[in-house]
Amino acid sequence: MDLSEDFENPILYITSVLRLLCSFMFHNVANQEKVTFCNIRDTCSNPEAAKLLDKMKFAARSCKEIRDKNASVQSDGLYYLISSRGVLYQTYCDMTTAGGGWTLVASVHENNMYGKCTVGDRWSSQQGNDPNRPNGDGTWANTVTFGTAVAATSDDYKNPGYFDIRGRDVSVWHVPNNVQLQHWKTASFLRYHTENHFLTVHGGNLFNLFKFCIGGGGHFPEWSPRQCGDFTSFDWDGYGTNVGWSASKVITEAAVLLFYR
Repeated sequence: MDLSEDFENPILYITSVLRLLCSFMFHNVANQEKVTFCNIRDTCSNPEAAKLLDKMKFAARSCKEIRDKNASVQSDGLYYLISSRGVLYQTYCDMTTAGGGWTLVASVHENNMYGKCTVGDRWSSQQGNDPNRPNGDGTWANTVTFGTAVAATSDDYKNPGYFDIRGRDVSVWHVPNNVQLQHWKTASFLRYHTENHFLTVHGGNLFNLFKFCIGGGGHFPEWSPRQCGDFTSFDWDGYGTNVGWSASKVITEAAVLLFYR
């Protein structure tokens, strides 16, 4: 089977590979190997492969595009998207809130509230409060990606949609750390979104709008290193004290999920 033409299109390529694997399923009949051929639309005795193909047939630039082109798609969950450069990736789509079509592009998760710009603080700096690196890791304004959608409440996450999708509004969810994906919506204690299309005048995404956000940056000369970290704005007067300039542990021990539409 020649896959050279399909390789130009990631979706066709992956579909071709699955078709090839499906065609070479073996079973033993009378001590002889026999090849079973099946159609790509069949489950091939593997329902997960069928689910994968079903999801991939809706691959688009954003969850909104999937929703707009397929009115029957009304389920929240993982979907495949493809960037303008042909990068195929999987992320979570909120297909039910305010008409649906919200694409998860990032999550900010604090892995160590006692650490100040330490390993894991990808949205600020992982190399300490360094005057030689005032921008820190520069995550809010670069095209570096990391993490996975399914683990977005357990670690930082950023996919190509963060800088590639051109949206109009932003949705934010606060979900307790380590909650499994299927429970995100019910477990979230704060969910809010804009409706004024403000992103249309700021390049269509946070990549073009923000340089630093929430924690941001890699050097804060005042009260160094107290201000350095992903969630420093949440714990100025102590971790989880909920007094003065500190939030409660409910806030600090939750991931912030960012969506575009």
